[in-house]
Amino acid sequence: MLTPLLGMLLFVGPATAAASIVTVVLMLNNPPVSLSRLCAVLVLVFGSSAAVVYCYGRLSAILGGPFPEPCEDRNTSGAELVGTVDEDWPLRSACVYSDGATVEHISMSINVLVCLLAGLAVVLACAGAVLHRRTPSAPEGSLGNS
Repeated sequence: MLTPLLGMLLFVGPATAAASIVTVVLMLNNPPVSLSRLCAVLVLVFGSSAAVVYCYGRLSAILGGPFPEPCEDRNTSGAELVGTVDEDWPLRSACVYSDGATVEHISMSINVLVCLLAGLAVVLACAGAVLHRRTPSAPEGSLGNS
């Protein structure tokens, strides 16, 4: 059940990121730009990008990944395979051998990229909320077209 959901998110994520980027460009071409709204759209860009990278890493681990074999019976030093470790967060998939060695299937760069993009999305969401609270609200009854 997890694989179809990850596949769907991997399909929808780039479309959301692309639409958000187009929205940012249109917002910047038509001033004045509300910084809180710009932050909200950038949250979509970074959040959907983080979801895409996460789903790519998770699916690569589930489906065998871009490596030849998920786990070999013995590593190069001759130690036997003890088991595998799969963690959803932080994103990790590794073969564990009896000598304590591990062979990571999901590179650390994917995990760092996911954390960086998700962190940027959270920071922008907080900044957007603060900016929205500081922005004076329009008087009741006005449509904002004055």
